[in-house]
Amino acid sequence: MNNYLIPANSKKSQLILGFFTPIDLALFGTGCGLTLLLLMLVKNASAVEMIIILLPALVTGFLVTPVLYYHNVLQFIINVVSFIFNARRYYWRGWCVKYDSDDKQ
Repeated sequence: MNNYLIPANSKKSQLILGFFTPIDLALFGTGCGLTLLLLMLVKNASAVEMIIILLPALVTGFLVTPVLYYHNVLQFIINVVSFIFNARRYYWRGWCVKYDSDDKQ
């Protein structure tokens, strides 16, 4: 008794347009609003300035874009960022049985 079958997409129906939470839309709206404000304030912008002006909308759009396999993509982004900004030195030797140099690392 009281055995309910919950459909797999039941949480999706709680989202706005099936993809976004209210926080996502507020974040994206803030980025777009800031971009519109900057577009109205800055006149005769060069290409580099235009890219900087469009960055708030582009970054917030990237942050709220629904991504399949979210956790896999998030882990990939974390790995890339830690590789780029980490001060470690990575050594590559490959699959050799015998090395030509004597440095041991």
